[in-house]
Amino acid sequence: MTDLSNLGRPKGAHRSRKRLGRGPGSGIGKTAGKGNKGHKARTGGGTHPWFEGGQMPLQRRVPKRGFKNPFRTSYQVVNVASLASLAEAEITLDVLHANRLIDARSGPVKILGDGDIKRKVVVHAHAASEAARAKIEAAGGSIALIGG
Repeated sequence: MTDLSNLGRPKGAHRSRKRLGRGPGSGIGKTAGKGNKGHKARTGGGTHPWFEGGQMPLQRRVPKRGFKNPFRTSYQVVNVASLASLAEAEITLDVLHANRLIDARSGPVKILGDGDIKRKVVVHAHAASEAARAKIEAAGGSIALIGG
């Protein structure tokens, strides 16, 4: 009886692999279908996906300018105007994340001074600009720096 555990291939469904380089009588001997010499005839021959046929590659054609520090600190920024719209008196990272002002997984938070605030708040952040600190302290609040 035939069931899924003992099924075989139908006749003609499987061909044996082509055996290359087995003499001139095989029809695929000597150069084994790779033609004569050249890059693609060599062991490991063939080009990488970004090979451009020998012309100057795009990465080397485009101008390079400036310097990007690999050790920079990339902050998530929150403006004072955004803090003014929150109802809480103590603004932590969890509050900022709950109100979708920051993404919790994207690094440290810096408070910037765009906008105004009229009420007293305590802000917990990793950094703050001088303008933001002045506006928050002028309203009677304070900034508590995290890790510093």
